[in-house]
Amino acid sequence: MVSRRHNSTHVILPKRMATLVPRNRLMSEDEWRALGVQQSVGWVHYMIHRPEPHILLFRRPLKCNQQKDNANDGP
Repeated sequence: MVSRRHNSTHVILPKRMATLVPRNRLMSEDEWRALGVQQSVGWVHYMIHRPEPHILLFRRPLKCNQQKDNANDGP
């Protein structure tokens, strides 16, 4: 499903790391970064993929990209 408000992405961790992913709540940025996930600012862990808990689902507002692009345009 495509959203007009958010970009989304997923990160596939090695299956052996599934035990490190909480099953009953979403992770904070500090938690997923501690697992070694590296992404730009603005991504939020927004959904648990119960069949495969080693797959982390992230999203961020579209305007995050626009702000970043505008900052890179320079004078």
